Amino acid sequence: MALALAAQSAVDEPQGPPSTTPLTAQSGATRARRAPVARGDKPGAVQSLQPEAPSGQSSSGVTSYPASFFAPFQPNTVNDMLDHLPGFVFDDGDSVRGFAGAAGNVLIDSDRPTSKNDDLYNVLRRIPASQVERIDIIRGGAPGIDMQGKTVMANVIRKTGAADSLMVALAENWVVRDGRQQPTLRVEASHSDNGKTLEGGLVVGDFFDDGAGDGPEVRQNSTGVIERLKDNTEAGGIQVVATGAYTTPLFGGKFKVNGQIFGQSYIYDETDQDRIVAAQSSLEHDHQNKEQGELGLTYTKKFGEKLSVESLYIQQLQGEDYLSLYYAPGDAERFREQHTNGESILRSTVTYTASNSLTFEAGAEGAYNWLHSHTGYVVNGAQIALPAADVQVTELRGEGFGKATWVASPQWTFEAGLRLEGSHIASDGDVVLAKTLFYPKPRVAATWSPTKVDQFRLRLEQEVGQLDFNDFVASSSLTTGQIHAGNPNLDPQQAGVIEAAYERRFWTAGDVSFTYRHSELTDVVDRAPVFSPSGDYDAPANIGKGKKDELIVAFTTPLDPFGIPGGQLKANYTWRTSSVTDPTTGVDRPISGLRPRLGEIDFTQNLPKWNLNWGLTYYAGWREAYYRFSQIEVDSWRPNGTAFVEYFPIKNLAVRFELDDISADYRRNLIVYPDARNLTAMTYSARRDLYFGPAPYLRVRKVF
Repeated sequence: MALALAAQSAVDEPQGPPSTTPLTAQSGATRARRAPVARGDKPGAVQSLQPEAPSGQSSSGVTSYPASFFAPFQPNTVNDMLDHLPGFVFDDGDSVRGFAGAAGNVLIDSDRPTSKNDDLYNVLRRIPASQVERIDIIRGGAPGIDMQGKTVMANVIRKTGAADSLMVALAENWVVRDGRQQPTLRVEASHSDNGKTLEGGLVVGDFFDDGAGDGPEVRQNSTGVIERLKDNTEAGGIQVVATGAYTTPLFGGKFKVNGQIFGQSYIYDETDQDRIVAAQSSLEHDHQNKEQGELGLTYTKKFGEKLSVESLYIQQLQGEDYLSLYYAPGDAERFREQHTNGESILRSTVTYTASNSLTFEAGAEGAYNWLHSHTGYVVNGAQIALPAADVQVTELRGEGFGKATWVASPQWTFEAGLRLEGSHIASDGDVVLAKTLFYPKPRVAATWSPTKVDQFRLRLEQEVGQLDFNDFVASSSLTTGQIHAGNPNLDPQQAGVIEAAYERRFWTAGDVSFTYRHSELTDVVDRAPVFSPSGDYDAPANIGKGKKDELIVAFTTPLDPFGIPGGQLKANYTWRTSSVTDPTTGVDRPISGLRPRLGEIDFTQNLPKWNLNWGLTYYAGWREAYYRFSQIEVDSWRPNGTAFVEYFPIKNLAVRFELDDISADYRRNLIVYPDARNLTAMTYSARRDLYFGPAPYLRVRKVF
């Protein structure tokens, strides 16, 4: 098993496996089809009645879907409602430092949730469907709405007045192959009255990693000798997540405080048994403990009818301790990485509404990030010096921004903006350096709606990525003997992006869209060799220019016209290509970690005579490759599926049974070289197949 370790960024979302989690292969790749989560809730399915049609396309490119549109679906939470929004594909946001670049594509009462660690999916899950007045789909842009770099946004508008809600869910997962169980308790509550809102949630439960399983591995060395192994892997752990938020009127404005406390323990075990020579078997054990906390403060106020100000402060702290042990005949290795990190963000935005068709926005954001990391590596009792093993990193970053949105006519909407970002990054410890960076980030977007059902969108933007603190420190891959150096001397990747989209709505709730996106990349962050007195290593590096092209198709249709009452079909698929020059071989290749194909198809139907819903999901699988200087790794997850049935014995009580990971099969192909790939013949190649599913799931959920 190949395992790579890196320091965790301060903003990794807690509900999934952190980047240091050993998901049966090396870091930087998401092995599981979905992140292992302590689950207690999942979206519902479609009901048989035809929903009421949306209120229509406004002159600003906004389509409103009232609560009555979703009523036939019997949703419990906002997430259930979003599942049935035509032409909408949920985006949970990105795990990056700062606030501006981490946004998802859902607003709540025209505002973005201020929490970063409490991911958007869980925030929306705590809003009962009964408290929603309508959901607006904003295409291209609208006055007073911060699109946050997205071309399509959903805006959840809640009802005013008093309301209370309590949801309790008990769930149990099973792993058929080894009998493991995953009990989970989830409690969500909210109270609102006179503009005051109190929300809270608690999740306690086990989770498993469906990227770990059992199966064969075949290795072949350069002389053709074949070694057959039996791999037994098991991974999972326990999570505890507590969240809370309070909103109240204050001094003529609105004040909100939110917080989260998160803890996770993750364990991975692997035994690679030689089928011929049992004495050649190896064992790896990995254990990670992680604690994380967040506090957010937000204040918004209007000054007259045209001017409003929003200010926020976010503080995050995190600690992580990771230990990896590997044993094989004549080889005992121990790798440990410990770090603490934090982030402080202060942001203020001023919005001026000049008219119903013209809005200006300006503001500034400042952030301070820090990371203290210590890494140790011992082989057969001897301490091995690693590049960037002890690193202290600080970043002081500031950004000023301005934007204008103009609804020129019922058919045309334009948006133009400019962000100016500057940062100073310093590193102490094993690597001492300091650098100052500055990047302009212009954006122009146009939306043309020639009819009420057709829309064309165009976006031109200069995007600038963020440096990942994970790349600054050393990491390891024990089973394959790989050591990965850290590299604090990185520049962020930049991309000149042109995006064009066409969308057509049909029938009551049908939608189809096509999006093409081309990116011209500079300072691509990938992998390159590092040469040091203690050896040659693989490390993150800027490897030059590159290109990326994406075609995305999304489709939603009700199935009543096809004789399937209450049925709905949703599908989305992405084709992606990329190219960059390999720094080791000088040959053109794809960018590491980008999946060329990704998609899924969801079918749901309600059967009111039996008070139940049922559905099927098909995941198209994925493939991703990693090009390290002395190794090529290709990981894939073959097509698989999920089936469910949900029964409603009484109002607000749901019993759901699922069969997950049907035909799930994780595969890793590995080619390992003793040194640089362009200088030597391979040491060995290996193909591993790990089988995990199926995994039955049962949940009982009551909403009060």
